[in-house]
Amino acid sequence: MCSNPASSSVVAERPAPATAAAATTRPVGGGEAHGGPYGGPYADEELARGLVAGDEACLIAVHRRWSGLVYGLARRSLGDAREAEDVTQQVFLGVWRGRQGYRPDRGPLAGWIVGIARRRIVDALSARTRRADLVAAAGSALLLTGGTVAPGPEAVLDRVVVRQALARLPDPQREVLRLAFFEDLTQTQIAARTGWPLGTVKSHARRGLHRLRDSLGQQAGVIDAETVH
Repeated sequence: MCSNPASSSVVAERPAPATAAAATTRPVGGGEAHGGPYGGPYADEELARGLVAGDEACLIAVHRRWSGLVYGLARRSLGDAREAEDVTQQVFLGVWRGRQGYRPDRGPLAGWIVGIARRRIVDALSARTRRADLVAAAGSALLLTGGTVAPGPEAVLDRVVVRQALARLPDPQREVLRLAFFEDLTQTQIAARTGWPLGTVKSHARRGLHRLRDSLGQQAGVIDAETVH
């Protein structure tokens, strides 16, 4: 096993999520090292058994072995070092929290980790698209006022007119868009968070975007009329 003898019982009884976060703050290159955190090398199967058992030292060893691979996948897919680091941290937090779901008979631990990484990368790319949709809706309305649209999504989202438009949406639609755009949740994750059926979430998202665009357009017209008078 991965733990030193003095800490194994404590780890088994009280796993600390903070340890998982600490293990994922800095990706290491290559993912090829096979040395354990206490000196001896561990086979992948040993790491898998220890991880599933809740051994935090095995998590650290797993991170040392495969974080470089995960970071490389994320960096190539996202094209952004900071996003890749965030995804790498999310992946290994997911490995720790979802360790009971690993089944050795379905494939090696490395393949399971790569599967988690690919899902997190897809989530990150989807979050970009959702933010871009809101920026496009906001930017279209702001252009009607003759204003300048800032290049970054944060600058556009901070404009009062957009926040006012979001505030006027019905509660379910506003909640879905808030979770999607500001917490970067997928529609499936929103359904799990709210307890609503996935179809209901999709409907609220679609209607909310339509209302948002209409509201932004009307707001632009009001501002334009006030400017003329």
